[in-house]
Amino acid sequence: MFTHCLQIFPSADMNRTAEFYESIGFRSVRYLDSEEPHICLYKDQIEIVLIKSNKECIEPNREIHGYGYDAYFITENQEEIEKKFRELGVKIVRPLSLTDYNNKEFVFEDIDRRWIAVGTKQ
Repeated sequence: MFTHCLQIFPSADMNRTAEFYESIGFRSVRYLDSEEPHICLYKDQIEIVLIKSNKECIEPNREIHGYGYDAYFITENQEEIEKKFRELGVKIVRPLSLTDYNNKEFVFEDIDRRWIAVGTKQ
């Protein structure tokens, strides 16, 4: 039985990306001297692993495929999190709303232009 999923994000500058996530409450652990350098980011039950990209610019799913998020964080506290992110200056690209697929969610953009939804099924 599966119990969790972690997200892997390529990054042109892992430290810069990690700093963004630290600014919104993630804790980071750097493994930069390992055979495959990476940074693990942790917040609540979410884990993101940053890996070094060969590309100078990260292409978000919406640009590669025409639509789609790069990650989806599930929570019951969308209002509280969206408010905190706004206070921290995080770019909200879609405010909290009910989607046509019956999820209550908002979407923010990270430092690498990824769109990340924060929501839950109704």
